[in-house]
Amino acid sequence: MVARPSLVVPLLAAAGFLTLLALTIGGWAPLDRADLAVSDTFRGYGDRSPGLVDLLRVATDVAATVPFVVAGLVVGVVLAFRGDRRSAAFCVTVTVLVPVLWGLMHWLVYHPRPEDGFVVVTSNGFPSGHTSNAAAAALAAVLLLWPRLTPAGRAVAVGLAVVFGVFVGLTRVALVVHWPSDVLGGWLLALTVVPLVARLVAGRPVGDRDRPTVARPAA
Repeated sequence: MVARPSLVVPLLAAAGFLTLLALTIGGWAPLDRADLAVSDTFRGYGDRSPGLVDLLRVATDVAATVPFVVAGLVVGVVLAFRGDRRSAAFCVTVTVLVPVLWGLMHWLVYHPRPEDGFVVVTSNGFPSGHTSNAAAAALAAVLLLWPRLTPAGRAVAVGLAVVFGVFVGLTRVALVVHWPSDVLGGWLLALTVVPLVARLVAGRPVGDRDRPTVARPAA
């Protein structure tokens, strides 16, 4: 069983993502200046802390595409064998769709990464793939666990999901491999895609399906 979230979050996230995409394509100067200022700050801190940079190089790859896809497909197969087909379909769809979407945008949107980062990647950078993967995985886990958790458990799950998604995003900025706007785009992409997939897979609320149809009297 997968929770059926409200449309409010994905619609707001989609609006934010499209706005950010337009500003990125248009080369909006204030956004570029903010990206450069934040990136330079992290670069200076990394230059002074090489040990931390080495640690982040390892930690950030927890959200690389291969681990993300393998974990998602394994969870999907396990859920399918347990007979929870909707949750399995949700998990597999998110696992495939999120990397396809950010990969397609890397191909279509010209947005070079910062130069001389602590990790060298030559592809375009909007949105951050690692950040999209991490946020999608965290949000998908929350929606899968939500119907099975107590209110306290839900609060803990949401907190852990936020920490994980934010942490991976910050590693990409700290390693100067993505601009902050790339990371924001990754968060917004996940917040758009994952709830929409959950709604499609979950279908109508149980209350709507179980509500009896009242026959109208003949005229």
